[in-house]
This record gives sequence, C-alpha cells and structure tokens, in this order.
Amino acid sequence: MGYIEGKNILIDYRYAEGNEKRERDLAAELARLNVEAIVTTGPTVTRTAKETTATIPIVFAQDGDPVASGFVTSLAHPGGNITGLSNLSPELSGKRLELLQEIVPKLSRVTVIGSSIEPNNTKILNETELAATALKVKIQYVDVLNSKDLETAFGAATHQQANGVVLLGAVIFNGHRKQITELAVKHRLAATYTRPEYVQDGGLMTYGPSITDLFRRAATYVDKILKGAKPADLAVEQPIKFELIVNLRAAKQIDLTIPPNVLARADRVIK
Repeated sequence: MGYIEGKNILIDYRYAEGNEKRERDLAAELARLNVEAIVTTGPTVTRTAKETTATIPIVFAQDGDPVASGFVTSLAHPGGNITGLSNLSPELSGKRLELLQEIVPKLSRVTVIGSSIEPNNTKILNETELAATALKVKIQYVDVLNSKDLETAFGAATHQQANGVVLLGAVIFNGHRKQITELAVKHRLAATYTRPEYVQDGGLMTYGPSITDLFRRAATYVDKILKGAKPADLAVEQPIKFELIVNLRAAKQIDLTIPPNVLARADRVIK
C-alpha cells in the first residue's frame, strides 16, 4: 500500500502473552505514545483497548460479533472510535460440527471445549448447540479458565465417551496449541479447531476465514484512518475468503480415514 516502515510509517508492537494485567499496561503505554491507530488481534485485547481510550482509532482484525461485544453500534455504522473485521465465528461453529460429523463415522457425542472468559464464548456455544440439535449429536461443554486445566478437559471428553471435540477460540488456548493437539491424539479424539495454526501444529482439521486475509484487510482500515477517515464511518466488513485445512498425519495417528469428498473440498491438505 506504499508504506515503508521507518520512512513513512512507524509501527510499535506489543504482546501481552495472554497476561491480562500486562495487556492493560501495554494498552495504556500505547495510548501514552499517542499513536494514530491501534490494531488489535481479537476481542479480548479489543476490549482492553476500548477501556483504555475513547479517542484513538482502534481497528480489530477479527471479532465474532462486534455488535454483541459492544464495540460498534452496528456493522454498517460503527459509531465510535472502533471498527474492523468480523470473523463470523458464531455462525461458522455449526459448519465445523457438520464437517466433524462427515469425517467421524457415527458421530454421536462431542465435547465442546471453550472458555467463558472469552467475550463471544456464550453466543458461539449457543450456535453450536443449535447445530448439534439439527445434526442429532449430543454435546457436552467443558469450561477452561486456566491453561493448566487443558489436560483435565480432554480427560473429561474421554470420560464422557465423546468421539469428537470442538475447540472454541480463546486467547488462553493460543499459546498452548501444540499441547492441545497432542492431547487430542493422546485421547484418540477427532478435533476441529478455529485457526489454521492448530492444524500446522498437528491438529486434525480447521474451517474458517483466512486469518492472514483478515489481517491484510485490516491494513486497509489503517490506511484510510491515516488519510483522515473516522472509524465511525468505516463499516465493519465480513470475511470473503474461507479455508478448510485437513491434516492427514493427524488422522493417521488416531486411525481415522478422511472421506474423499472432504479431501476434495479442502483448500489445503497436510500429508
């Protein structure tokens, strides 16, 4: 887009490593720097940024339901200092369950692992329950409030005699992707994830918008803001590019055969 870091743009990076207090401190630090825009990576940090400043423009690269999260008044007219991109996570939860049913013979019980501290968790869980009713699949929810409880969560799935797992998106999971995918293999559970990084780290399957594409499109918002546009006037966009990624190595580890019709629809197959 014509920006060269160090010449006509300066970018300050901050990473809280999932630490809520550090997140607040870093957001305050950016506000003191009086940056021209703040880009956030998900709803948890967007909320922190919102609580920190009502004047600096904030662009969220992804959010499941920015209206329900209280970030914007409506998708068409955000109305404040925040705008960005929706990732349609609640609406896609049913599709992920449907794909899991396609690859697991006689899928009957699914454990949904999420975290109630995640802003959109309740809505995503509700959408998953609606899909489960339509697909005649019984689901049981396990709430994880600390990454130390991940082993217990997968143990609960085995205890519940689940033959599949749906992992919902949560900040506290992101730094433990390898552990999570290894736990799925250890408990011989077919699992579907919200982000491609899980599949790259040994997970079975993911379906959702291209995260790379969302972040690239977030840059167009920053460009407009730097040129004088107000976030209140920049409509929230919805994803236009979706990816189905399947890991055949992960399938082999749990003796699962992925049907040819699913492989044919996959955007990427890891062999």
